[in-house]
Amino acid sequence: MADTDIILHALSIESPLTSSEIFDRIKYLKSSRTLKRVLDKLVDKKLVERTGINKGTKYSLSKSYGILHSIDIDEYFIKDIDEREIQSSFNHQLLKKDLYQVDLFTDLEINRLEKLQKNYEQNISQLSEDQYLKEVEKLAIDLSWKSSQIEGNTYSLLETERLLKEKQTAAGKSKDEAVMLLNHKDTIDFIVENPEYLQELSIRRIEDIHSLLTKELGINRNLRVRRVGITGTNYRPLDNEFQIKEAFIDMCKLINSKQNVFEKALIALVLISYIQGFMDGNKRTARITSNAILIANKFCPISFRTVDSIDYKKAMLIFYEKNNITAFKRIFVDQFEFAVNTYF
Repeated sequence: MADTDIILHALSIESPLTSSEIFDRIKYLKSSRTLKRVLDKLVDKKLVERTGINKGTKYSLSKSYGILHSIDIDEYFIKDIDEREIQSSFNHQLLKKDLYQVDLFTDLEINRLEKLQKNYEQNISQLSEDQYLKEVEKLAIDLSWKSSQIEGNTYSLLETERLLKEKQTAAGKSKDEAVMLLNHKDTIDFIVENPEYLQELSIRRIEDIHSLLTKELGINRNLRVRRVGITGTNYRPLDNEFQIKEAFIDMCKLINSKQNVFEKALIALVLISYIQGFMDGNKRTARITSNAILIANKFCPISFRTVDSIDYKKAMLIFYEKNNITAFKRIFVDQFEFAVNTYF
């Protein structure tokens, strides 16, 4: 067990504690000075809160702990679906209170993201409009492919490029697979042509994104009125149409209240999927809405191109079951860096 895990475990049993009390309880084998350095790191990561000064300083688990503490994904999924201890029902407090009180990114993560964003701004300032649009098209093709692949689409990236550029369908593939990809590209084009569209989030505008993504696929438009289930988890989404609408209102209010664009985009990415407001197409809508928020604020969009589909789904399941965003945040940060370095 790592030092951080031992300390967090001690604080989960009893809080608040002074550093001396923690030292005694965990029988720390290193120096008290080293312990304080570890505690400082946990405070920086927003997993631990510090109160008081000097010898009266005490430590306790932060309000952010449940949302932000690290979970070993491989270890988590060793247990079968029915053996995992989970939050099986929708957590209203997450939208109404918890995510208002949490800074989702550490100072180090924000510094990394802001540096990348400055690189992006510098890079695109040197591009002509045509060059910029070519880079956006490359990203749009990759995003259309990966977002569809996560949903089970079997088109390869090369086949996707032929379809989106030349309208050439791939042999042996279904019509719906081609339609899904074409819908992605049309939706991304709409967002690029109307960058202000998601400057402020609303139910109607998310429904518009969903409608563009799912046209001609036999999927009901607008928020659902029937129950849905999610494969691979015992988490049960809301089944009441009025609660679903309320959750979307709460989500839009939460995202619009956030000042940090990275938080806005990450919250949209996880919460649209978590609420499961549509009969189908929720994760697609989440990915495109998240990108629309980035584009609306002149931030670099992301393609998810190098994400493993299984890793993406596992990160989503952990949020469903534990309301823990760490695995998904890691994907978001890595993919933002990939996009800045790859396309622009």
